[in-house]
Amino acid sequence: MSHDEDTSASITLPFDDGRVDRAIRRVWHDNTWFFSVVDVVGVLTDSPNPRNYWSMLKRWMAYEGASETYTACVQLKMEAADGKQRLTDAADAETILRLVQSIPSPKAEPFKRWLARVGTERLREMEDPALAADRLRKEYERMGYSAEWIRARLENVVVRDDLTIEWQERGAAEGREFALLTDTLSKGTFDLTTAEHKTVKGLKPRLNLRDSMTTLELVLTSLAEATATAIHQAHDSQGFGELRRDAHEAGAIAGSARRDIEAATGDPVVSPTNYQQLRTERQRELQPPLFGAPADGG
Repeated sequence: MSHDEDTSASITLPFDDGRVDRAIRRVWHDNTWFFSVVDVVGVLTDSPNPRNYWSMLKRWMAYEGASETYTACVQLKMEAADGKQRLTDAADAETILRLVQSIPSPKAEPFKRWLARVGTERLREMEDPALAADRLRKEYERMGYSAEWIRARLENVVVRDDLTIEWQERGAAEGREFALLTDTLSKGTFDLTTAEHKTVKGLKPRLNLRDSMTTLELVLTSLAEATATAIHQAHDSQGFGELRRDAHEAGAIAGSARRDIEAATGDPVVSPTNYQQLRTERQRELQPPLFGAPADGG
């Protein structure tokens, strides 16, 4: 399982309108993907209040004697709109498919095809992790990120995974303790917590910060996390307290590098640039020069 800075991932459906706040949250649980039922309902119905729609749908299914669909749902923690991990109704692909049958929607059929593809891709990626990296690279290219940014982002994914594996094996609990360790690294590196960094970039709490980091911000984040991994291993740190001590040390090292860069360039590293600006960079890369190449001897 991949651990990014959020404990649950979110994905935007290819047939959706592309709005980031319409992404479907999912979490890997008991060796399968579980999807946020409320998010699925919101995408399929375009309801302004999918939570209420889901509540009414459960009552209707109970009345129709189809309660086995919603009783198959489980409560799992996913990131809520306020940025906190909260329990929400979640269901595996089989249950979601049964749920789709109960919702009249022109998006039902493409949703079913998408759900089947997600399951197949995940199994292949577990056998060959390089497929996951290739899929992620293609998705970022599709969204318009530059080649330089994509390289930094994919490198950060690898570094982050290595670090969270260390945290897991050394006794840190996913969720709150992972978030606190991440904030410790962020505070040391940027003098900002993750939430404060999102505020600088004008991001909603549930959006992925790293998809809005500049290349330099990503590189410094990777430096902090790779350093933390090295310190954990050197100290053989165990338990949250020792891991947090190491995170303070790693954050200070990355923070020192940031200040050196700022002194050399005269510009702050932390930038208000977010995904909206970053997704136009590839278009600029591919655009030909306005007046073409200069003639020889011109």
